Amino acid sequence: MQAVFDECKDKMEKAISSLEKELAKLRTGRASVSILDDVTVEYYGTMTPLNQLASLSVPDSRTIAIQPWDRNAFSGIEKAIMKSDLGLNPVNDGKIIRINIPPLTEERRKDLVKLAKKSAEEGKVALRNIRREANDALKKMKNNKKLTEDEMHKGHDEVQKITDSFVARIDQILADKEKEIMEF
Repeated sequence: MQAVFDECKDKMEKAISSLEKELAKLRTGRASVSILDDVTVEYYGTMTPLNQLASLSVPDSRTIAIQPWDRNAFSGIEKAIMKSDLGLNPVNDGKIIRINIPPLTEERRKDLVKLAKKSAEEGKVALRNIRREANDALKKMKNNKKLTEDEMHKGHDEVQKITDSFVARIDQILADKEKEIMEF
């Protein structure tokens, strides 16, 4: 039974980290290099992640600085950022590419909160699916006479406690992200 609980917790941890990655990509009013995680640049004929071609930094709350290691990568990086659906305009001064993060409108903030809630709900669905798998595994163990009826019910209760704790974590992550999106 403990193996079922451990596997359940492990899968739920992965679901939470997946949600955190998803939410990190949401653009808030503050600059964050994680919004560039999915940007790939054509570099000598190969699509390469931006963070492998340049150092990324946040000199202040509204700016991302990109310092390519190779001078030949400048135009490719600029094109890739403009092609991405982030709506950002890079400014190249020959040494560094700067991206100014415009402040978000109230309407855009509300849209981002809706997206965050949708991602959180998908995370909760993933947790419920994991819970179902764990409960099915316990039922199978009971049917194979490895557990008694009472042990199976105690197992279901434990799986529910685990699920509840992870749902609470998702709610907290969502609340933090909402606060971050709505602050000016």
